[in-house]
Amino acid sequence: MLRSLHLRDFVIVDQNHIEFDTGFTVFSGETGAGKSILIDALSLALGGRGDASVVRQQSERAEIIATFEPDALVLAWLKEHDIAIDDDELILRRVIDAQGRSRAYINGSPSTVAQLKELGAMLIDIHGQHAHQSLLNPQSHYAILDTQGQHIALSHQVTQAWQQWQKAQASYDNAQHSAQANAQELELLDWQIQQLSDLGLGAGDWENLTQEHQRLAHAQSLLDSAGRSLHLLENDESGAIAVLHAALSSLQSVLSHDPNLLNIYQTLESAQIACAESISDLNSYLTDVELDPERLAHIDHMMSVAFNLARKHKCEPEDLPARLEQLLERQQQLQQSVDSAALLAAVEKAHKSYNGLAEQLSQARLVISQNLSKQVTQAMQQLSMQGGQFVVQLNPAEPSAHGNEKVEFLVAGHAGVAPSALAKVASGGELARISLALSVIASQAARVPTLIFDEVDSGIGGAIAEVVGRLLHELGQRHQVLCVTHLPQVAACGDNHFLVSKASNGSQTVSKIQHLTVDQRIEEISRMLGGIEITATTREHAKEMLKVNH
Repeated sequence: MLRSLHLRDFVIVDQNHIEFDTGFTVFSGETGAGKSILIDALSLALGGRGDASVVRQQSERAEIIATFEPDALVLAWLKEHDIAIDDDELILRRVIDAQGRSRAYINGSPSTVAQLKELGAMLIDIHGQHAHQSLLNPQSHYAILDTQGQHIALSHQVTQAWQQWQKAQASYDNAQHSAQANAQELELLDWQIQQLSDLGLGAGDWENLTQEHQRLAHAQSLLDSAGRSLHLLENDESGAIAVLHAALSSLQSVLSHDPNLLNIYQTLESAQIACAESISDLNSYLTDVELDPERLAHIDHMMSVAFNLARKHKCEPEDLPARLEQLLERQQQLQQSVDSAALLAAVEKAHKSYNGLAEQLSQARLVISQNLSKQVTQAMQQLSMQGGQFVVQLNPAEPSAHGNEKVEFLVAGHAGVAPSALAKVASGGELARISLALSVIASQAARVPTLIFDEVDSGIGGAIAEVVGRLLHELGQRHQVLCVTHLPQVAACGDNHFLVSKASNGSQTVSKIQHLTVDQRIEEISRMLGGIEITATTREHAKEMLKVNH
């Protein structure tokens, strides 16, 4: 359940803190006062897309903090994502600066917007003010039906199976049309792969090869220089080792007279040891290095071939092993594409998988379409559409990403009329009422604790509005329900009432959200009832409306 919402420098709100309660809560206010700012703010807190335009003018950043009472499902999600858990409170925070940069936090831990969105789906379900317009789009009927039937996951599986089937079919078709071109490319690939394989160059081999070439090409110079160095170090009379030995002997005899010479003596002693080790290493080096003209010629040939191949393949010699891997991968792809039998088998396998999933989806849709038709028809009777009928019709269709049927919503506005396509016969008011019925029915089955309706009562008035208000109030007994409304009949049904207003301080317009007392509710409902001047009669009407609904 949503406990509170704190806004700072958001659009035209400088700072506002709203405490929420259980039941049915309504938000009202004059047109343009910013009633939908609440919905926009919650959408951002739940991972919606935001940019610099949400930051109030002359402010550095906008901040939204939404506090919830977590349920077991939310606590399990937090534990799974290793986020700090408070059994009594969940805090979502979203900050967007004037440059459009966004930061998100869950219980104080930095989080991604995707995590906010995933968690938000467990907390709040928002029904927008233009929801009824989507009913005119036949594509939305699939989503509405599958959401209500709670088989969205199966619907996605059908879509994926369809895509895999079409991909396999496209591969088979392409192979049939381009078999000759593939054969020519395969012939070229075979030749290129053979050349690179014959070279035998593996990953990291080029560096080793160039080092060995340098050593063999300058072997005589290396031997001569190492030999001279060895002679200078170990010559019996003038070698460095003999000189160091003499220097140490000279100093050793006088060490007892001046301790300051000890450091110098120790340094020379280290030099003597290092010199002895170098002599040993040079002897080993001279033993290992040898002239090998045949090996040098072989490496020269390999490097020449490598340079030629690198030029042909437009890469560096050290990249030739990676190029060979690319060619082998392409060869495998072409060999598979040329294998028509294997491709056809893949098509048949993908088709079979699609058919199995699509059949499951068709059966699931058949059951839920019957239930949804009955439930919406019953709701229409409550919404002053007596005798009206709502039908979810499943028409067999060519296989598609949506399955093996076309979902169509049909409606009859009153008794004695055959149901027809919703887009052709429903008026704006009827669409709004049917959309509201669908939203309420879907919400009754939902596990989400908080439901928000943003002016879904648009196009409704009079006695129907009172029915809508009572419907939402009943829904508030099972969920926390928030509703942005312009209808006094709906507002009078609320357990709690907030007024959204705006005022200008000369340079900026500021929006404020205020919780109304009983007397303030009477004034606000009186305003909503209309008239240039609020009269005593209007106030009495407002009082009566509140009394009847409470």
